[in-house]
Amino acid sequence: MMEKNILLAHGAGGRLSHDIVTELFLPFLKNEILSPLDDSAVLTVEKTRLALTTDSYVVKPLFFPGGDIGRLSICGTINDLAMVGAKPLGISAAFILEEGFSVEALEKILSSTKNAAMEADVMVVTGDTKVVERGAVEGLFITTSGVGIIPEGVDVKSSHATPGDVIIINGPIGDHEIGILLARGEFSLKGQIKSDCAPLGKLVQKMLKACPTIHAMRDPTRGGIGTVLWEIANASDVGIMVDEEEIMIHEEVRGVCDLLGFDPYYLANEGKLVAFVPREDAERVLGIMRADPLGRDSAIIGKVVDQNRRKVLLKTHIGGHRLLEPLSSVQFPRIC
Repeated sequence: MMEKNILLAHGAGGRLSHDIVTELFLPFLKNEILSPLDDSAVLTVEKTRLALTTDSYVVKPLFFPGGDIGRLSICGTINDLAMVGAKPLGISAAFILEEGFSVEALEKILSSTKNAAMEADVMVVTGDTKVVERGAVEGLFITTSGVGIIPEGVDVKSSHATPGDVIIINGPIGDHEIGILLARGEFSLKGQIKSDCAPLGKLVQKMLKACPTIHAMRDPTRGGIGTVLWEIANASDVGIMVDEEEIMIHEEVRGVCDLLGFDPYYLANEGKLVAFVPREDAERVLGIMRADPLGRDSAIIGKVVDQNRRKVLLKTHIGGHRLLEPLSSVQFPRIC
């Protein structure tokens, strides 16, 4: 049952985020394009398939090791398009500014936005700017939308994971959330962890060239890999087995998790993807990924099975199994 009032946890990417979408938004807005709830909607226009996505960015702090809100907004949009196999055509960006916001800070964010767009080979082609009174936002919010074209023969969906598929991730998890947490300085913790914020579109196109039949992909942002694996298991009606030994976590990230009681499998990432690849193509795709700077630490972390449908089982270091489900609340402090 939905809560009577909106909670902070409804925006954290866990079970309450799932509930607000499925129990509140979908009953009013449900249609055949929205209902799959993939990272991008797929529209067909005169036999051409287009991907459309939108997202809002409210990260705190606005500047962090490895990026800022401008870079984050472009990378997040590119990555959502990439998760359905789309090549970007253009991006829309809307800026909501707080009265009194520094022009110098805005220039730095716009420069970062421009550089990220150039890195992804896409242009910001339209946008909007609003200014609100002091206190209405914390400095700056950005909303971006992206449009891309899906090549013929590519059909990547969360509901297409198939028993026998191999699950590949392109590197270590948790760097983005822990990097931002350390940048806040709230716990007197220091470290060298930087956000993994990066546009994955070019990497995904290389993967699809090597294997056009990749079944499913997701970028584990809010809610982490634990949540996106659960969502794919449910959308595809399959079981998922992953191996803790194969999931790379930097020691600094693991250390902060141990100190603060965070679960690394639910930490946000902004430069990672999980791909569900036919078993016979897995080694070829893995090699392609490792040859790219954004995939040099890629690894096979699990497989799709017929058993335990709609469940994700994590094989632990000690040989047991742990059930991964979306968080029922939120890991504090929230970063976005």
